[in-house]
Amino acid sequence: MAATAFEEIVEDFEFLDDWEDRYRYVIEQGKAMDPLPDALKVAATKVEGCASQVWLHPVIEDGTFRFDGDSDAMIVKGLIALLRRLYNGLSPAAVLAVDARAEMTRLGLNDHLSAQRSNGLRAMIERIRTVAAAA
Repeated sequence: MAATAFEEIVEDFEFLDDWEDRYRYVIEQGKAMDPLPDALKVAATKVEGCASQVWLHPVIEDGTFRFDGDSDAMIVKGLIALLRRLYNGLSPAAVLAVDARAEMTRLGLNDHLSAQRSNGLRAMIERIRTVAAAA
């Protein structure tokens, strides 16, 4: 089950009729995020398998998972923002229970992302799941 914040995105997407508007919405979500400090843009936080530069910085505090992230590509930064809404605030066990691919399919993203972007999204989800599993 996705975090409540993600359900709000699903509802917003239902009001946006065409993909151009949805694409803009994803980009706006990314622009609204605080940038990841340069000190956290290191090899350990870099996500391999993405066409663009992507960094995820996960933290588990008091049994709650959250992460920050950044990318040099606007649409990817927006995807990071969507994943943050999907996962942040959940327990590590709940993170592992989320079917991220199914949740993103609810937004219709799979049909509109390039193969490279889809691979990058998969790589980000795998990194998140790996961190949650290790907790």
